[in-house]
Amino acid sequence: MTSAALLLVFVTAERLGELWLARRNTTALLARGAYEVAPGHYPMIVLLHASWLAGLWLFGQTNPLNPYWLSIFILLQALRFWVLATLGRRWTTRIIVLPGAPLVTNGPYRLIAHPNYLVVVGEVAVLPLCLDLPWFALVFSVANAAILAIRIRAENEALGRLRGPPEEMNRIPRGL
Repeated sequence: MTSAALLLVFVTAERLGELWLARRNTTALLARGAYEVAPGHYPMIVLLHASWLAGLWLFGQTNPLNPYWLSIFILLQALRFWVLATLGRRWTTRIIVLPGAPLVTNGPYRLIAHPNYLVVVGEVAVLPLCLDLPWFALVFSVANAAILAIRIRAENEALGRLRGPPEEMNRIPRGL
């Protein structure tokens, strides 16, 4: 098995684990009275990420790894785990609002409004570059940007409703 294939096995296993964790957390949050916001775009996200991963397997599994881009990818994984640890049982792949719960403002959320999306943007671009697929990185980065524009707008709107009075809506939104 090539080093590229080993990397893709890791990413595939990571994604499957995240889907399991997200489903578990979503179910628990909904049971506590949470609700989902703007679910209509979610199938597009799933399709994009499944196509991205399948394409990486198709076009990149035998390519040599670029050590520079691989080091960036590893840094992104560290940020991903920091986000997951910070959100804990509130992390999910959907926009889930738990009424009465305070916004998360610690960990990476004290530094940036949407650190998980920063990781996703980075991964969608960087993993193909690890596999010497710059055209793939460009195509999927553009598609990802289009979907994230919808996603972030919906999440910011949900966060704005949680904040209450309009004067508080001017603050930088933080993770749910």
